[in-house]
Amino acid sequence: MNTERRAPLDRRRVADTALKLLNEVGLDGLSLRAIAKELDVKAPALYWHFKDKQALLDEMATEMYRRMVAQAALDPGDTWQERLLRSNRGLRASLLCFRDGARVFSGSRFTGLVHVEQMEETLRLFTAAGFTLTQAVRATSTTYLYTLGFVTEEQSVQPLPGERREGFDVDERARRMADFPLSAAAGAEIFEDYDRHFEEGLALLIAGIGARYGVG
Repeated sequence: MNTERRAPLDRRRVADTALKLLNEVGLDGLSLRAIAKELDVKAPALYWHFKDKQALLDEMATEMYRRMVAQAALDPGDTWQERLLRSNRGLRASLLCFRDGARVFSGSRFTGLVHVEQMEETLRLFTAAGFTLTQAVRATSTTYLYTLGFVTEEQSVQPLPGERREGFDVDERARRMADFPLSAAAGAEIFEDYDRHFEEGLALLIAGIGARYGVG
């Protein structure tokens, strides 16, 4: 008889298993049944912890955030510009660790107050720099949404680093658009060198925020 004791089944263990499975099957292939099989339990056992798939996605997003915070602590000496760079670079790096990471994270609700400490610190930094609370929220949420949207598009082309979906060959695209030379040439800017593209877009936003609100 096998007397080895398995780790107790809790929300964190289920979310951890789901994140590992996500890289194999993607969001569309992820189901409570598949996760239960991976955990070697019956699917109904998971419903004690999650009423549906969205509840599971909420916990997965929360676990992703926990890991992001653990890997990239904020610097209290940041300027507001540095904070936006640091936090959005960290978010992108975290999302890119998982197939469909941005889709999982987008629209999910954190299951606790894991995010509030950093939010409070960031809003305090911004208001101390001269932003109103409303302006601070607009600045941080706009860059956050930019990062989510950027990574969603990036992962639609490159689901994981080193992978590339069929149909996104830039040279083939240019050949098909030969009669539209500017659009053909734009392909290399749209579908390649995502690191540079992300950094330039984020820099544009930060410059715009400073100009809009008159905060240096």
